[in-house]
Amino acid sequence: MPAATDPLQLESVPYSDSPGFASALCTKGSNHRVATSIEQIEKFQRDGVVLLKGVLDVKWQKVLAEAIDRDIQSPGPFHHNYQVQGSGASFHGNMRLWETDDGFRQYCTASPLPEIASSLLGANKVNLFYDQLFVKFPGMTMRTRWHNDQPYWPVRGQQVLSLWTSLDPVCQETGAMEFVTGSHQWNKWFQPETFAPSASDPYEQNPRFLKMTDIESERDAHKIVSFDMQSGDVLAFHALVVHGSCGNQSSTKMRRGYVVRYTGDDAVYTTDIGSHKDLRNPLLKEGDKLDSEQYPVVYSGNYVT
Repeated sequence: MPAATDPLQLESVPYSDSPGFASALCTKGSNHRVATSIEQIEKFQRDGVVLLKGVLDVKWQKVLAEAIDRDIQSPGPFHHNYQVQGSGASFHGNMRLWETDDGFRQYCTASPLPEIASSLLGANKVNLFYDQLFVKFPGMTMRTRWHNDQPYWPVRGQQVLSLWTSLDPVCQETGAMEFVTGSHQWNKWFQPETFAPSASDPYEQNPRFLKMTDIESERDAHKIVSFDMQSGDVLAFHALVVHGSCGNQSSTKMRRGYVVRYTGDDAVYTTDIGSHKDLRNPLLKEGDKLDSEQYPVVYSGNYVT
């Protein structure tokens, strides 16, 4: 494996070293004018996570709500469902939905999100890596365990992030996400594990990855943040920030979480072991740029500094 893509050799490179990091407005390549502030970009760089309030207007919320309803009724090919033992409460998950549903495709490619990804990453080019759905129905009390995302994915590079939203109000009771601030700078890649027995096949063991730290028993040693959200808000977080989420303790409210993963200029494909098999691209080889039908370029533009 080339040293440049070895996860244990990647340094925590400040985003200010990327072209146009300090810019807040893309000048071409988009119909949107999304003013991502310098403060938000700096917070993303420092903490690995930032809440963006009111990003999605009613139009995009409607597009997304209709697409999620369609998938719940008739799931796409990568769906996975499971239940809390003894309670009957369930979880509905799916990924790569944009490939088979026009609503998800519009949201991933034509909403403000690609430009937001460009601003936060300081990237002139943005690829759509994949999208994912997490529906926690009422009483789905199972917690999503602590992890970081990028070890699950066949991609290397610093410019990798997720843009997560919920169509339902989110708080601790209904399944708010939690983040260990600054953990994306640890340069630690934690061994992927399944989130539930039926969620996926066991992951290959990568000897370069580490066993996940027991964050729950060390909560006082970390700065952990959580965010209450309203429909239209978006959480942006780095692919290496350690995070998890609460279970849905509500007996009446569901939490329809949906996330899109984007990459920037420095992202390359890896064939290293341990990634999710359904996210791999057999047409790419080690070190290739992601540009492909599976990981399309969804934004290209320059910045004013």
